[in-house]
Amino acid sequence: MKLDLSNALLNSELKEYQDKVNAIHQSLLDKSCLGNDFIGWLDWPLDYDKEEFDRIKSVAEEIRNDGDVLLVCGIGGSYLGARSAIEMLNGLYPDDKLEIIYTGNGLSATYLQQVLNHIEGKSVYLNVISKSGTTTETAVAFRIFEKYMYAHYDKEEAQRRIIATTDKARGTLKALADAKNYRTFVIPDDIGGRFSVFTAVGLLPIAASGVDISEIMKGCQKAHKDFQDSSLESNIAYQYAVARRILEQQGKCNELFVTYEPSMTMVAEWWKQLFGESEGKDGKGIFPGSVTFTTDLHSMGQFIQEGTKNLFETLLLVENPTYDIKFPSDSDNLDNMNYLADKSVNWINKMACLGTIDAHVNTGKVPNIILTLDDTSAFSYGYMIYFFFRACAMSVLLLDVNPFNQPGVEVYKKNMFNLLGKPE
Repeated sequence: MKLDLSNALLNSELKEYQDKVNAIHQSLLDKSCLGNDFIGWLDWPLDYDKEEFDRIKSVAEEIRNDGDVLLVCGIGGSYLGARSAIEMLNGLYPDDKLEIIYTGNGLSATYLQQVLNHIEGKSVYLNVISKSGTTTETAVAFRIFEKYMYAHYDKEEAQRRIIATTDKARGTLKALADAKNYRTFVIPDDIGGRFSVFTAVGLLPIAASGVDISEIMKGCQKAHKDFQDSSLESNIAYQYAVARRILEQQGKCNELFVTYEPSMTMVAEWWKQLFGESEGKDGKGIFPGSVTFTTDLHSMGQFIQEGTKNLFETLLLVENPTYDIKFPSDSDNLDNMNYLADKSVNWINKMACLGTIDAHVNTGKVPNIILTLDDTSAFSYGYMIYFFFRACAMSVLLLDVNPFNQPGVEVYKKNMFNLLGKPE
């Protein structure tokens, strides 16, 4: 992974933050930072449960062999990570027998009924993911699809096909899973949902999609090794973190995550939760948004180019995409497009990217941070997520904010429960 800050229009030097970065880095290592109860992700690439990892692979293989559909029932970090990986690594239209459907991430009756209609007559597995089991959106969907499973399979078979990823020892879902004899996987106590994609939370659905999760962990391990030094001359995760803080001080309070690959749109959604839920507290933080270019250049491009100058862009580019095709020649050339004949479509996309960077930075004065992945392999995905974990932790701790809690989320939940008449 590479970081390019040459178009970031920074008015301060990164090195001015080195002492602060050193202190925060040490507080992460010695577990004295804000939110230190939830930094299990930090060394997870080395310390993960190898026995459970093998069991994840085994159950995923069973699902691939016996299932037509895997329902992933979760919200937020309980599904965004898995979906981001599956779509980035397999594409939006994978040639795979197993279909993965995401539910429990909203309360649309129409969506739930359409999923029920769609899975009728198919071999279905259900993976419900919730640390507590009380998250309303997930609990509503789970009860609906659990009833479906028992209506379509005998008791023993339904129990085999329902898998719960939840707390190791406590909580509503853990008690339910134990009572009904469902297989379970563990959400570690010291890893929050938005940092959990490389635990069983994400790895079971990802492995079921056919991705080699060992390669994901190897990518995480390489990133873990690369980011052990706090030097702002070499640690690109910390460079990105500091660049964000400098741009915020320059009045850039909105960050647009940009991808040029539609299959990476869900990576942007995962990134938005990671940074939004980690940073948006105490009246502080950069608002995270996202766009997919070149599509959104024809909708959001005008605002980015000439609108309020309160945003910067963070581009996540892929040097070697999964596929490339050549633009065909046409003897009639009625569309006047032969000037591109025999050119690589990926090259065309890259030229659009370079032209956009030039326009936004040099004409529009919109700062651009550019991240580049070598490819869309499982290894690169693993490296990328750990990069963002380290960058996010550093960036938020530089604000003197706890990156690992989300107290504001509880406000809407309390109001909703009151309106629904939930018993105290």
